[in-house]
Amino acid sequence: MTSAFPPSMLSPRVLIPFMLTGAIWGSTWFVITGQIADVPAAWGVFYRFLLATPALFALAAAMGQRLKLTRPEHLLALGVGIAQFSGNFLFVYHAEQHITSGIVAVMFALLMVPNALFARVFIGERVAGGFIGGSLVAIVGVALLLMHEWQAAPLGGNVMLGIALAVGGMLAASIANVVQANPTGRGVPMVSFLAWAMVYGLVFDLVYALLTAGPPQVPDGWRFWAGTAYLAIIGSVVTFPLHYNLVRQIGAGKTAYNGILTVCVAMGLSTLFEGFVWDALSAGGMALALVGMGLALRSKSR
Repeated sequence: MTSAFPPSMLSPRVLIPFMLTGAIWGSTWFVITGQIADVPAAWGVFYRFLLATPALFALAAAMGQRLKLTRPEHLLALGVGIAQFSGNFLFVYHAEQHITSGIVAVMFALLMVPNALFARVFIGERVAGGFIGGSLVAIVGVALLLMHEWQAAPLGGNVMLGIALAVGGMLAASIANVVQANPTGRGVPMVSFLAWAMVYGLVFDLVYALLTAGPPQVPDGWRFWAGTAYLAIIGSVVTFPLHYNLVRQIGAGKTAYNGILTVCVAMGLSTLFEGFVWDALSAGGMALALVGMGLALRSKSR
């Protein structure tokens, strides 16, 4: 008999995937910068999921999961695929052309806010009062980091466009996170569902790339393909099933906790490899963002 209570955050089946997804996704923000340096962002997204999709189907088959979906399940996979594997990633890849990858990661850590709001609308999850206060503190912290980014931007840089694109990606990801946890989504084996969602996202990515970036551009450098393989296999095939299982086990709000670890890893890599320079404004913003996220998520977990 399945327990009516969610597992503890400290149980190995929650803690291990929680830490893995946070650490891996923290590294992917920086790897993306190498992808958009060699090809248009749209083709970078397409190549990532061109590698990830068959690997995800192979994983589903190896796990013995059913690959045939019903019509309602396919419709849900279509919606999640376009939101998660197209909208989210297209927005993110384009955003990183304008603002530092670590800053995009910090903004995405605020995914907990739309996650909680959409969860309330779509699946009736309650939002605790203290969550709002903590979220406001985190938002102020992110605003200070964005002010730092604005001041440090090179002449002619379009920070506002980068911010708008990152927000678009965050909203798309949040809709996918929450909608897939509805009763139809919960009835589908996770990896099979994600594989089909990725198919729909891949088709959309291909059409978008052809329309906006022209014919395929195929880099011949090994670094591009090594980065693409890392993003496809480690950053997608390994992490997305872990992530969405966490959403189903402990809820979208608690799962967003791993955004704190993601931010720390991403900002560390930005400091080491992208020349991000800390000052009082950025350090204060980072501290407020982390404290606010912790307060908001601690309140929601109660």
